[in-house]
Amino acid sequence: MASKAQLETLMDLARRETDDAAKRLGVALRAVDDAKQKHVMLVNFREEYVKRFEAAQAAGITPMAYRNFVAFIEKLETAIKGQTDMIHHAEHRSGQEKAAWQASERKRMSYSTLNDRADAAALKLENKRDQKLMDEFAARAAYYKR
Repeated sequence: MASKAQLETLMDLARRETDDAAKRLGVALRAVDDAKQKHVMLVNFREEYVKRFEAAQAAGITPMAYRNFVAFIEKLETAIKGQTDMIHHAEHRSGQEKAAWQASERKRMSYSTLNDRADAAALKLENKRDQKLMDEFAARAAYYKR
C-alpha cells in the first residue's frame, strides 16, 4: 500500500486536476450559452428584417431594393446556419469537458477512498496495539497482585 505522504500527494494532484477540469467545463458551458444567445439574436434580427421587407414590398420597392433585401436575408440565413454549427460544436466540446471532469472526479474519489482505507487500517492497527498493551498491563497487575 502507498504511504500516507504518497496518497496525499496523489490526492492533491487529483484535486488540482478536478479543479482545472471544472474550470474548463465552465468555460465550455458559457461558450454554449453565448452561442445560443447569438443564435437567438440573429433569428430575431432576421424576423425583424423580414417584417421590414414585407412592409417595404407592400409600400412598393424598386427591383434593386428587392435584390438587396433578398441578398441580405440570404446572408442572415447563412449566418444563422453558421451559428447553429457553432452551437453544435460548443455542445460537443462541453460534452467532452464534462466527461473529462467526471473522469478526474472519479480519480479523486478513488484516491480519497484509498486514503480513508489507509486511515482505517492505521486506526485498527493502533487499536490492536493499545489492546495488547492493556492486556499485558492487566496480566502483570494480576500477577503481582497475588
